Amino acid sequence: MVACQLPLTLIIAGLYLAAPGAWPQLLDSSLFLSALVLHTVLLLACLTVPWQRFGPLAPLIVPVVDLLVIGLTRAANIENLPDPGVLSVLPVVWISASRLSSRASISLSFAGTLLAGLPYVFAPGPAPAQVRLAGVLLLPLMMLAVSLAMRSARAQLRNQQSRTASKETELQALLADSRDRERLLNTILDTVDVGIVAVDAEGHRLLTNSWQSQLEASAARSGVADTIAPEAAEDVPVLTGQDGQTPLPHGRRPIRRALKGESFADYLVYFGEAPAGRVLSTGGRPLKNDDGGFRGAVIVFNEVTGLVEALAAKEDVVSTVSHEFRTPLTSIIGNLDLVLGDAEDLAAPALRRIEVAQRNAERLLALVSDLLLSANSAVHVFPRRTDLASLVEASLGSAHAHAESSKVALSMDVPAPLWAHVDPLRISQALDNLVSNAIKYSPDGGSVRISASTENGWVRLQVVDDGMGMTAADAGRVFTRFFRSPAVREGSIPGAGLGLSITKAIVEGHGGSISCTTLPGCGSTFTLELPAEGPPPAF
Repeated sequence: MVACQLPLTLIIAGLYLAAPGAWPQLLDSSLFLSALVLHTVLLLACLTVPWQRFGPLAPLIVPVVDLLVIGLTRAANIENLPDPGVLSVLPVVWISASRLSSRASISLSFAGTLLAGLPYVFAPGPAPAQVRLAGVLLLPLMMLAVSLAMRSARAQLRNQQSRTASKETELQALLADSRDRERLLNTILDTVDVGIVAVDAEGHRLLTNSWQSQLEASAARSGVADTIAPEAAEDVPVLTGQDGQTPLPHGRRPIRRALKGESFADYLVYFGEAPAGRVLSTGGRPLKNDDGGFRGAVIVFNEVTGLVEALAAKEDVVSTVSHEFRTPLTSIIGNLDLVLGDAEDLAAPALRRIEVAQRNAERLLALVSDLLLSANSAVHVFPRRTDLASLVEASLGSAHAHAESSKVALSMDVPAPLWAHVDPLRISQALDNLVSNAIKYSPDGGSVRISASTENGWVRLQVVDDGMGMTAADAGRVFTRFFRSPAVREGSIPGAGLGLSITKAIVEGHGGSISCTTLPGCGSTFTLELPAEGPPPAF
């Protein structure tokens, strides 16, 4: 109340103090003195009256009476005194800013100013009555404009405050939702048994979950301080290659690779010093801006120590057992050959039993050889210029007896000669596997056809059968070691599931490729692509 009343109080006090020198007759005016007393009473009321007890509209008594004070001061009609009517803007602003309705505040501002100016019309003075009347009418119109402007500005301010409050409520809700999502994300990241690191384009870490922090701490070099800069955190652990001994070059560390923009998966890295090192399968993907620019990367670390050790143990067992089987089998086959060499002294039933034992021993030896070959991590090939047509003809000749007993017709459509840069021994082994499988998986007879063509420096061989075929899911796993489809297992068709994996290793060892297209009940087509004049430049 005092703050609203203070501007008018200062002006009236200024008039009173300046009156002796500027307007001496002002102090002799009973109208001005009445206005001064009335204003003093209003000021004391502002200081002493508990206005909050009388409701929100009670304080409007003060600006309404202020209009009367201004009207009395104006009615004093002192010569050379600037028109005090302009001071009406102060109580009008007060009224317009109150809780009155727009219609009431505008009406009060106009009517109050008009009524307060009436004494000025009838007061004695040099100005003509018409001039005074025009002044009395003009001032309320000016205050009406001020009141309208105030109400409009207040309405806009209120609308803006409403929008601001609404947006603040939305922002608070979004902030709370963001915090909930952040807590959920942190909980998930700290729960999974996978290390996750996110970095920006400069290599500064944006995120590292607790699993990754523990991994890096366990693999840190002895004597390294715990206070290490986050961007140098990857330099702390001991990282080696797949052999577990050779230190990993700085540029080949997973995070460094990701910062170069590389995208990789299943990149094996050893964390920590032997013998307590842990094997991690790492993968990285770059983060892109809206315009495709590099903005960082996400790197994932998944421990596969148990899997790697299990695979190594399995291959060691397979290799050891295969070696142990090979020696006695070779001895058995050799002795059976010696016995069959003196077959004149054997009875026919005994001779047949020995031949059965020889065939099964040779079959077991072939299986042991396949196991040995599959246990080796690499297939060694020695390619040279070779006529594939002769290899195909020899493979079909070797399979003739098997095909005849299975009622399968063999045919070939291969131009002779058909030159390629291959290892004849290994390619013969691959062709034998494919032809043998085609016959074996055609239990109801049919045909097996081998065709070949040359295109753009590559030789394409196709082995086509009319057998039982496979589903698309089985075809996707057919080159996996020890895989046998459910239909084959239910049909009790013999085999170990190694032939096609060995064939794939042989073909890829030449820098070529092998694929399979098949449908259940419609046969299968295996396609080999081999270099015609040598390995491809990128091989």
